[in-house]
Amino acid sequence: MSSPGPDAALAELATRRPLLVASDYDGVLARLRDDPAAAVPEPGVAEVLARLAAVDGVTVALVSGRGVDDLRRTSGLPGNFRWVGSHGAEFDGPLTDEDAGRRDELARLLAPLVEGTPGARLEVKPASVAVHVRQVADRDRAAALLAEAREKADPSLTMKPGKDVLEIAVTDADKGGALRRLVEELGAAAAVYLGDDVTDEDGFRALGPDDVTIKVGEGETAARYRVAGPEAVVDLLGRLADRLS
Repeated sequence: MSSPGPDAALAELATRRPLLVASDYDGVLARLRDDPAAAVPEPGVAEVLARLAAVDGVTVALVSGRGVDDLRRTSGLPGNFRWVGSHGAEFDGPLTDEDAGRRDELARLLAPLVEGTPGARLEVKPASVAVHVRQVADRDRAAALLAEAREKADPSLTMKPGKDVLEIAVTDADKGGALRRLVEELGAAAAVYLGDDVTDEDGFRALGPDDVTIKVGEGETAARYRVAGPEAVVDLLGRLADRLS
């Protein structure tokens, strides 16, 4: 169960180096949109991330379910950050040809289901295929479509349910594994991770008891702390940047 008030924990964490400051993108640094291409960063995000990344011994990482190219393009963020996409599958380079072939076959399998549901959308990512139902007016039909997609897909694939979406990945990479790799690679003495969705729970659970994990928004979570939404995230990161500088 998360508790309010991460500032005291961030004050202590700000004294430690190397420090990893990592965050999901959608729902955290940008508001959720019906059109994912319209999910631009909240006002102040670019500035506060640049302030954090400029501090000696601090690494800023964006850890997203989006592909890295999509994340860079949609966010427009120019900073010297670590970019981790596709829930960690895009960490050291693009997907293998074999996995890309499995992804394309999955997309062909699911396309007829999605096309038969008004408002549903199929998104093909570098390491997964996602069925989106945010814009499906018939909520019963939306839930049924997600269930049908899960049933139709190869059970050996990795199911990543989220808010009005089921993402089916052709690798078993997750955000927890990506964060552990970042921590080990950097030799980080401490880490912060902010996330809002079901897939971020892997990240919260992966970090240590002295790290700071922050759930953005409502819902059950393994994170230690909680803030209300992206606007609160900008304020919180600004206070952390003040302490670090």
